[in-house]
Amino acid sequence: MNDLSNKVKETLVERGASLVSFADLGELPEDVRHSLRFAVSMAVALDPLVIAAIHDGPNKEYHAEYRQANALLWELAKFAAGMIEDSGYRAIPKRPTHAGIDQSTQSTMLPHKTVATRAGLGWIGKSALLITEEYGPAIRLTTVLTDAELDAAQPIVESRCGECRLCVESCPGRAPSGKNWNSHLARHEFYDAFACAKAARERATAKIGIDDTICGICISVCPFTAKYVKSATKARSKE
Repeated sequence: MNDLSNKVKETLVERGASLVSFADLGELPEDVRHSLRFAVSMAVALDPLVIAAIHDGPNKEYHAEYRQANALLWELAKFAAGMIEDSGYRAIPKRPTHAGIDQSTQSTMLPHKTVATRAGLGWIGKSALLITEEYGPAIRLTTVLTDAELDAAQPIVESRCGECRLCVESCPGRAPSGKNWNSHLARHEFYDAFACAKAARERATAKIGIDDTICGICISVCPFTAKYVKSATKARSKE
């Protein structure tokens, strides 16, 4: 790993990032990546105790955790961009929120999870969320675009969900079709983002009185999340 890549990764982890990796976006259209070829992809894991309590939908603790993780990621993204710029390169931090979503497509030009798959952090699950080995989908993501030649990881191009259908069967909006993702598959071919947004907003309004597209059921039922929650809970009990 080159010096800048190592410095960025170590510093972001010290400041609270759970996962950090780098992506080569050269195969993507220049306009979606602002003509910058490389990216920093980073994740912050959500509190396992909070995640364990949302099997039936969001609560106020989850909403607060969600917002807190977004705030931390935005600070990390700005800090990383500053580090890269101080080394003489261009860098653009991207917000880890719903900003920039085209409501007609329920998508952004460059989703953070697309960058994350190219940075080798995980794959896209049947829930259309990024699934990581370490935390399942119990994470929030953000991206920093740059022209600094960072040490790009090997992209993940196929799902590792196999025959699991827990998120499919648990989704209140019936958004996942059950089809496994691969990097050549468009989201609408395996997932209905409009059904998800409608059900999530209805659930958030009914359960916590918040007009937001926040649900979390597919996160809580994922076996990779369950593994994370179990491991983290066990570790805390020993403290």
